[in-house]
Amino acid sequence: MSVSFYSPRFAKNVWLANHAIESMAKREITLPEVKQLIEEGSVQYKDNQHGWVYFEFISRNDNLVCAAIINEQAVIIKTMMVNWQLGEQNENSLL
Repeated sequence: MSVSFYSPRFAKNVWLANHAIESMAKREITLPEVKQLIEEGSVQYKDNQHGWVYFEFISRNDNLVCAAIINEQAVIIKTMMVNWQLGEQNENSLL
């Protein structure tokens, strides 16, 4: 199954990899939550293309919710995670 949507924030399409869709189902993350995370979440980059978008949902008990992304011609969400923690070694790369 292929899922995509347009992100005004990134001004490009967002594609969810099959693994991300499976992760969403396993962790009970909804598509509206993913869209909110992409539009409102904090972004941290590992390098020029790879990074994470994370967001704290008041209604969830497993925060932070995080999307591992590749940001190229489209934003590709590789996987979805819960109970995610910001790594100390990457705190200086926050955007």
